[in-house]
Amino acid sequence: MSRFDIVIIGAGIAGASLAAEVAPHASVLMLEAEDQPGYHATGRSAAFWSETYGGPLIQPLTSASGPWLQDHGLLTPRGELYLARASEWGEVERMMAAFNGRVVMERWSVEQARRWLPGLSNDFAEALWMPSCTDIDVAGAHQLFLKGARQAGAELRCGAPLERAERMGSGWRLVAGGPVIEAGVLVSAAGAWADQVAALAGVPPIGIQPYRRTVVQLEVDPPAPADLPLVMAMDGSFYFKPEAGGRLWLSPHDETPDSPCDAAADELDVAVAIDRFEKAARWPIRRVERRWAGLRSFAPDRLPVYGFDPLEPRFFWCAAQGGFGIQTAPAAAKMAAALLLGRQVAEIDPAPYLPDRFRNGGSR
Repeated sequence: MSRFDIVIIGAGIAGASLAAEVAPHASVLMLEAEDQPGYHATGRSAAFWSETYGGPLIQPLTSASGPWLQDHGLLTPRGELYLARASEWGEVERMMAAFNGRVVMERWSVEQARRWLPGLSNDFAEALWMPSCTDIDVAGAHQLFLKGARQAGAELRCGAPLERAERMGSGWRLVAGGPVIEAGVLVSAAGAWADQVAALAGVPPIGIQPYRRTVVQLEVDPPAPADLPLVMAMDGSFYFKPEAGGRLWLSPHDETPDSPCDAAADELDVAVAIDRFEKAARWPIRRVERRWAGLRSFAPDRLPVYGFDPLEPRFFWCAAQGGFGIQTAPAAAKMAAALLLGRQVAEIDPAPYLPDRFRNGGSR
């Protein structure tokens, strides 16, 4: 039997970043169900850092994460262009007001947008330009967190899905494909499986729902310029960005409810993505080279969940990061680690993200 202060279920970006923060102060074990960490959502990210993505309550975590990502050479300038139809004038106004003074935005005419997209449909009437958006080296960030955790003494066991979690006086007795493990605190950082981990531990689920997100890689003619920005539809119906070799990564921005699984792209979602792209821009597609899907998991209020469960003080949530888990990981891990270690949270108010909101007459 082995004993750890903290056992983290999941070694994707959420679990790895948290382990890197707490391992210098406690004994830590990461249990990863797959044969390699980051196989699911972390390894299937569209790899961009956008200060507006996820909304105003996610922006503080994203903005606070930028300096760490930049200092470690993980960000590459990209820029972001939101396309709006005439009927979406109100949405443009609301977005500018929501991030006023916190994110740099420029209102562009459709003619300015056509400097990037000459074949842009006449359906669009204006655009919003956000220069702070960048690409993220997702694999690089994940490996840095894993390396930091390992160097601080954390242990990683892959191919070790949690099978049983029993509450004992001072913590937990866990079974995960090997000898019994004792833990002081059990952390659910299992992405789409976060509620399942809670259920194994006898903790009421929060209602975290996985949603499938589809991405396709296109060969287009002419090839996509390397400096093309991330292009988003204001109504959330698509986004695309350039990839190496003049390719495009295109998503229909789908959110299809799913169960925790090894997600795969559905052909209908691929067809929807291509149809929306062809209606938005006259840009011939030569062929679809690849297609894949990942699961983005949301709590009922679409905010992440960080903190001890008020119904079980030895169970900690680090879950429901939606599609913004990677871009917020550095700041979110620091905040979560402070909560986990019983320390004062420095930069960001954790109140919107605490699991208390789903208990004791909260929003659940």
